[in-house]
Amino acid sequence: MFNNPKKTGSTEKSSSGSAATLVSAGTTLSGDINSDTDLRIDGTVKGNIQCAAKVVVGTNGVVEGDITGVQADIVGKVTGTIRAKELVQLRGECIVTGNLFAGKLQVEPTATFNGECRMGNNIVEMKKENKLAPAVAK
Repeated sequence: MFNNPKKTGSTEKSSSGSAATLVSAGTTLSGDINSDTDLRIDGTVKGNIQCAAKVVVGTNGVVEGDITGVQADIVGKVTGTIRAKELVQLRGECIVTGNLFAGKLQVEPTATFNGECRMGNNIVEMKKENKLAPAVAK
């Protein structure tokens, strides 16, 4: 029963054949994270996140640092710069304080975003050293 190699009725789907990494609720992680697979944060991360796939910050998730990935789906709280090559979604009651660099941006009416946003494929590919500069009146 438990060692049956046949999986019938399995609903798990993964394009790369590997599971997502999870920082669960009640967990606080201090330090940078590098991941090649999807990453879900339901706890607290105090550090930068570098991901080669999708980063999800759940309802109770808190990130105090920069997030870089292919996609970012934010429902919790982020303080830092978010860089996503494809899509950034600000959903639900999320609170984002920091700048966004995204191929595309989707913001729900209940989301809170304080910062600057740059969009387009060429913007996302800028190096990390490039910071948003305040507009100077001439």
